[in-house]
Amino acid sequence: MSGEAAWEMVIGLEVHCELATATKLFCGCRNAFGDEPNVNVCPVCLGLPGSLPVLNAFAVELAMRIGTALHCEIRPSTFARKNYFYPDQAKDYQISQYDQPINTGGWLELPDGSRVGVTRAHMEEDTGKLTHVGAGGRINSAHHALVDYNRSGVPLVEIVSEPDIRSAGQAKAYAAELRGILVATGASDGRMEEGSMRVDANVSVRSFGTDSFGTRCEIKNLNSLRSLGRGIDYEAARQIALIESGERVVLETRHWDESAGRTESMRSKEEANDYRYFPEPDLVPLVPDAAWRERVRAGLGPMPADRRSALVAALGGSASEAEADQIRAVVDLGLDELVRAAVDGGAPAPLALARAANEVAAQSDAGLVLTPESFAALLALESGGQLSATQSKAVLGLLLERGGGDPSAVAEELGYEALGADFLAGVVAEVIAANPDEWARYVAGDDKLTGLFTKEVMQATAGKANGKEVAAELRRLRG
Repeated sequence: MSGEAAWEMVIGLEVHCELATATKLFCGCRNAFGDEPNVNVCPVCLGLPGSLPVLNAFAVELAMRIGTALHCEIRPSTFARKNYFYPDQAKDYQISQYDQPINTGGWLELPDGSRVGVTRAHMEEDTGKLTHVGAGGRINSAHHALVDYNRSGVPLVEIVSEPDIRSAGQAKAYAAELRGILVATGASDGRMEEGSMRVDANVSVRSFGTDSFGTRCEIKNLNSLRSLGRGIDYEAARQIALIESGERVVLETRHWDESAGRTESMRSKEEANDYRYFPEPDLVPLVPDAAWRERVRAGLGPMPADRRSALVAALGGSASEAEADQIRAVVDLGLDELVRAAVDGGAPAPLALARAANEVAAQSDAGLVLTPESFAALLALESGGQLSATQSKAVLGLLLERGGGDPSAVAEELGYEALGADFLAGVVAEVIAANPDEWARYVAGDDKLTGLFTKEVMQATAGKANGKEVAAELRRLRG
């Protein structure tokens, strides 16, 4: 047995998430994305002589929220100095947690029911941002580099998974589920495009049926779920090709080049002793008491998996594949409370889910100010036949633009008053008379022509006809 089918991937992910605090981890500088370079800096985050760090208590609470949501044990912890000499850290060391992290031994359950272990979720400060100026934006082709220290000192939690992941698809599912948890806890906005959630993948391969691990490589610059999947697949194939050609995989850190679709060697992989960790002398041990831990636990709302389950229950306990996709989209956008409130108000659950996952999601910011009462009233008009699906979507679009309103009044404003049965029957008869060949085929059993006749009737009535009523009239006339 040879080729990729003979090999198994072994993947562990390291996810760095910036915490949603107003200020940095050890100083009062503003924590904000997109400001002018080097305006949010001070002697503490630049490591100037005589400055001393003061721990941000709210950052600790957010880290505890993450640990609690990931079923970790929250333990007494200490900070350490991680020494390295890159220009993105002005003081030549990073304050991190090493052998005594705040969160240990948790797990995350994926939507398919599988679990991935969480080794630790520890606190540390972020580094500055380097911009390499030159062709390709890489250090090996740069003319010079620019450093922005605004990000230096921003609070991070690094979440390290166990090597339990076995495919690129599972890695993407883990990262997506973790992002949902980070947002649900309020710990982070999870915006990969802004760097507030960054994923590094440790990838190795081994023969199926063996328990020993192969030599791993760490992939960096995976700034989207798509990049994560592509990077893992490429790196696994690269390692397999090396092994099968008689070469060996080298322990190293590799850069993912999105445009080229490949990983490239960056540097040899550092180990813990390379960083010369030692206890941070300016910070005391961090020991959250039982009362604080309980307040954090009690303050957590439902996590994405619980919210998805609530929507499935609203559908009667089961969901089709399409509905499952809609449920994930609705929960990811935070629209599930709108759907459940509308269902509690009498709206049909499948209809509420579909409208939220499509029309409301397209204007999700507006959806957050659309009241459940307004949403439920609109869905009642549609499910009761007073509005066609097309008309309902048009009314919903206007409600979203205005941030709410009375659906009946908006429908009247758009001219969607109900047509009398006699008037509708007359319009259908006129359309049939204008399309005799199509009517003959419809009578002979070509049901696809229902759409053609409905379209003609809708045009003749300026969109006021109800599609269901048109279809019913067509069936009545066919006999």
